[in-house]
Amino acid sequence: MINKDQNTYNVDELLTKMSQELSDSVIKNSPEAPVMIGIHTAGVWVAEKLHELLKIEEPLGTLNISFYRDDFSRIGLHPQIKPSKLPFSLENKHVILVDDVLYTGRTIRAAMNELFDFGRPASITLAVLIDRGHRELPIEAQVVGFKQEMTPESYFKLSKSDDKLELTVINRETN
Repeated sequence: MINKDQNTYNVDELLTKMSQELSDSVIKNSPEAPVMIGIHTAGVWVAEKLHELLKIEEPLGTLNISFYRDDFSRIGLHPQIKPSKLPFSLENKHVILVDDVLYTGRTIRAAMNELFDFGRPASITLAVLIDRGHRELPIEAQVVGFKQEMTPESYFKLSKSDDKLELTVINRETN
């Protein structure tokens, strides 16, 4: 699954593992079919793959949390904001919320704030491709592709080309 010596990651294997965990824990145990929502941008890419693997009937929802970030006034508005799209009601639904990387927890906090503006879900299950540790908020994913703590100088980058997801580690130089 992960070759740490070469920093290569088999994203398809991680997604298969995550879909099996979601199937066992959420889909089989929910009284009704869950809905899935991906967080823009890379979280949507992960959610698209999981949505397909799990054969979820409801369309995939997408969430853009830009206006809900607690650092919005400091970093400003990103020039390519895409609107959130939730083509279903959230009232009493079991929601699978998907993102690519869980780090401080602030993105997930913003996403949950936005979700509650759309309605009151019965439950939210957080699924992330990577948990890199170093939480600032008490947020934990129920389904994780893999965990790897990293220094603040390093980060994961998920990219998409020709419908294939590729994961790399980027190391920033420090001066």
